[in-house]
Amino acid sequence: MPEPSIRTARPEDDGALTQIDVTTWSHLHAVMPEPRPPYPPFFSERHTVEDTLVAELDGHVAGYLRLGFPTPLACNAHVRQIQGLAVAEEARGRGVARALIRAAFEESRRRGARRITLRVLGHNTPARKLYESEGFVVEGVLPEEFLLDGEYVDDVFMGRSL
Repeated sequence: MPEPSIRTARPEDDGALTQIDVTTWSHLHAVMPEPRPPYPPFFSERHTVEDTLVAELDGHVAGYLRLGFPTPLACNAHVRQIQGLAVAEEARGRGVARALIRAAFEESRRRGARRITLRVLGHNTPARKLYESEGFVVEGVLPEEFLLDGEYVDDVFMGRSL
């Protein structure tokens, strides 16, 4: 089975990445309402091409990871945050998410970061196990932070040193 290749996004990835967002949407990981047409552009001032890592399998876009800053403060600029991670359904179980996370570590270090953080919904056990296997630890929990499909869900803050 071929390994995923990871690269920085390109503007022409917009459509493929939007499609992954639309087809993978679930309250297992999303707090925003289900996307409906017309879909906004994938890239924005907040989430740029340069801050998006893309995984390819067999020459096709298979997933992405968005990196950002947790705050706009200069005193917090040594921290990067994973602000989105999605893998196309047909690419799951092939190491795409793990490859994206590891590439995020490398890219964050290259940009001078000392730490990387993320937020994950408490009921998203598969994601939490993946993050833990890559060295993330729970650093805080906001109990019942979101009401999703009639159930209260914790917001779990995880982080690790680089």
